[in-house]
Amino acid sequence: MVSGSHFLEVNSFQKLIDTPFSGNVNAIGWRRELRGDFEEIAQKINQTDNITVVSARELGSLSLSPEGKMAREIILKDLQLLTDYGADPVLNLINHYEEDDFFFPTDVYSWHVDRSPIATDTFLCTYFGDSSEIISNESTIQKILIPEIRNQLERLYDGPEEGFNDFVAENFFDLHYEKTPGVKPFQLGIGHLWRLATDNPESPVLPCVHRAPRELTGPRLLLIC
Repeated sequence: MVSGSHFLEVNSFQKLIDTPFSGNVNAIGWRRELRGDFEEIAQKINQTDNITVVSARELGSLSLSPEGKMAREIILKDLQLLTDYGADPVLNLINHYEEDDFFFPTDVYSWHVDRSPIATDTFLCTYFGDSSEIISNESTIQKILIPEIRNQLERLYDGPEEGFNDFVAENFFDLHYEKTPGVKPFQLGIGHLWRLATDNPESPVLPCVHRAPRELTGPRLLLIC
């Protein structure tokens, strides 16, 4: 195992799903060096939108080189592993996400955590393109606690004082964070399958603060659930 202050890296899928979150650790990654041409898959997928959902059937229908076929088998195996585990994985080809034109953006390029009403985790793997980043909770501050931002939200809110927290939660403002200046995020890298803690009633740890990358090198091939 390789460890950081807030993450662990393991060497198998079984360890990925069996290793519990504890203490400050709220991200666990199955570190892999994958073989195959994942760029070829990204190039041959028929993009229909800024985010194209790629079914296993469509993936299987692509005409690929031997290296491309090797990459496809890895993706299909990952999809099956997560499905057998009980997750609902999706393969996306991402040109870019929609962004908020607002003083308080709540899109995925912002540092944020995922919330779930049930005990579940977020899984993701970037096969091609720029990878997601995570950061330790102690290196962030919840944006709604920053006085100037909170003041703007209070001016935006039109209702009784006791309803302000509900307003914040309903608009997902409480899920977003500001990074401490000078702190360097950790990049999840290419080909590694990660499990991130979410904000859920049974989580033993704080949720993992993360963000999507800007797609600077072209479309991003991402498995997520």
